[in-house]
Amino acid sequence: MIHCDIADGMMIITINRPEKLNALNDDVLNELNETISLLNDDDSIKGAIITGAGDKAFVAGADIAGFLKAPNESGELLAKKGQDIFLCIEHSNKPIIAAINGYALGGGCELALSCHFRIASENAKFGQPEINLGIIPGYGGTQRLPKIIGKGRAMEMIMTGKTIDSAEAFSIGLVNHVCKQEELMGHAKSIMKTIIEKSSIAIAQIIKSINASGGEEKSGYATEAYCFGEAFRTDDMKEGVTAFLEKRKPDFKNR
Repeated sequence: MIHCDIADGMMIITINRPEKLNALNDDVLNELNETISLLNDDDSIKGAIITGAGDKAFVAGADIAGFLKAPNESGELLAKKGQDIFLCIEHSNKPIIAAINGYALGGGCELALSCHFRIASENAKFGQPEINLGIIPGYGGTQRLPKIIGKGRAMEMIMTGKTIDSAEAFSIGLVNHVCKQEELMGHAKSIMKTIIEKSSIAIAQIIKSINASGGEEKSGYATEAYCFGEAFRTDDMKEGVTAFLEKRKPDFKNR
């Protein structure tokens, strides 16, 4: 269900159910949770890229076949499980990029939203079509999408269930880059390589600080000040400043 490759400090996480367009089911969520725990616990891994197997889908959504058989009261528990796993992705202290090839719908779009940023192939499609099933996004889509593309656009997208292409996704800030499908993973790896060459301590503090924004204003600024202090006292800071003054590339030891 989940295939992992680790090389050069990067973990490539591939959701591998191409016959089901990589739809999320309970087994996939459990394996994804285990994989993110491994990422966070292994100091040799500096960052991860999440993608989908095949050329048709990143993740086409949740596997909804069992919804009708599930007890009515199970919906909240189902949503909570997905939310908890995606929160682990969002709050990982290591950078996680979504490399989106094809459909990213429903839970797939929510998975992409939980990553620190997104890169899409030209054939990518995005949407939260849950309204067409008489339900709403449950894995954090109603919370993350407005922060990324704005409240009005998110309201329209979720209320209408419309699908947008990669060009529109780029224009509204949902993705950072759009590239040819055959170049997607190479582009994602190139960006990740640049990131993991930096101080891993500083990267972790960036993630923590930015995740604190959008809440209470004072709390966000207080988190930034604290995280700045954490980075300021490191050997990486001394090396970075020294390298700058000596006009050379820094050699960070905590990357």
